[in-house]
Amino acid sequence: MNGNKINYQKLYDRVGGLIGWDFSKLKVKSGGEKWDFYKLVVEKARANSILLDIGTGGGERVLKISSDFLLVIGIDLSKSMINTANNNLQKSQITNIRFLQMDAKKLDFPNGFFDIVSCRHSDFFVAQVARVLVGGGIFLTQQVSEADKLNIKQAFGRGQSFGVKDSVAKETYINHLEEAGFSNIKTLDYDANEWYETPEDLIFLLRNTPIIPDFGKQPEDFEILSRFIDDNKDDKGIFTNSKRYMIIAEKGKG
Repeated sequence: MNGNKINYQKLYDRVGGLIGWDFSKLKVKSGGEKWDFYKLVVEKARANSILLDIGTGGGERVLKISSDFLLVIGIDLSKSMINTANNNLQKSQITNIRFLQMDAKKLDFPNGFFDIVSCRHSDFFVAQVARVLVGGGIFLTQQVSEADKLNIKQAFGRGQSFGVKDSVAKETYINHLEEAGFSNIKTLDYDANEWYETPEDLIFLLRNTPIIPDFGKQPEDFEILSRFIDDNKDDKGIFTNSKRYMIIAEKGKG
């Protein structure tokens, strides 16, 4: 076991203890994004709009846009994420947001309750989204493309959607939306550059996302990580890519 491997193994343990799940502490620079997801969500708001945010995490993003809506409800399957969101809500003193632990497979809301449903980097189920949206309501989702973090997946020889043709998931979602009666379906794509400032930041990303399944549990992972950092580090940081797609669709009024 060489020195670098021991060092990265120690960093792996240290990052989990010090940072946990707090993505706000992640230091990363990027260039090439074509949109701000929640800015586009706000642009779809009308007077007295009610928003459902699926996979809301710690709620930081919807807390910033709450003033543009009559009511915002954020849901997440993770109890710890909802606890974090409610702690953030309490600190903010915002009164028109509710955070609930809920499975997106079974949305516990009345039919046609929401004017807008948003979902960023989380699972959603078209039938449930269609049910809770009012006729003419808008659904927006941003998802991770198959070719995201491609150089990392290539280095490890495994990863989320590794080897899957790019855009397969996007086309599948579009087909499901069309079958559910959505129309005016629009898509956006970008492939941006990202630079993680330190090895700790990259390790945090790999620990807390499914980019590399079971990262750190295979003996060779730290050796691969060491080589990857050596091969992809420049004056901006440790380089990879961020590939995203977005779908905007309107529920039929019939």
